[in-house]
Amino acid sequence: MVLGVCAVALGGAAIAGTGAARAPAPVLTVYKSPTCGCCAKWVEHVQAAGFRVIVHDTTNVSAVKQRYGVPKSLTSCHTAVVEGYVIEGHVPADVIKRLLHERPELAGVAVPGMPQGSPGMESPTPTRYAIYTFDRSGRTGVFAHR
Repeated sequence: MVLGVCAVALGGAAIAGTGAARAPAPVLTVYKSPTCGCCAKWVEHVQAAGFRVIVHDTTNVSAVKQRYGVPKSLTSCHTAVVEGYVIEGHVPADVIKRLLHERPELAGVAVPGMPQGSPGMESPTPTRYAIYTFDRSGRTGVFAHR
């Protein structure tokens, strides 16, 4: 009898679990040069982490960076926007997820340049790098290290 009750309880839990709605994956809108190979690899990285991605190829990525207020000292090869935050360069997907979970009062995060070993810049000899924050007034800080 106990076995039957457990089976019914578990069956009900399984049925209840199938109807649960999941929140849609965040959408990253990425602006990059049409010829940038490492940008395409970074897009694959964030897609593999569960993000939906819309890519806009542009020949004037600098104008995009300026429009979104990316400090010149933090620029890289591509710029993305997700849920009101700017993502500059080869920022790891887990850092973007942390940003979206914590929701700090920032304009965005950035990995300046193209550090070896960052997502999209895979290398057998990775270098340590920082993921920086920036706000609307241009102040910067460090969000994480890799």
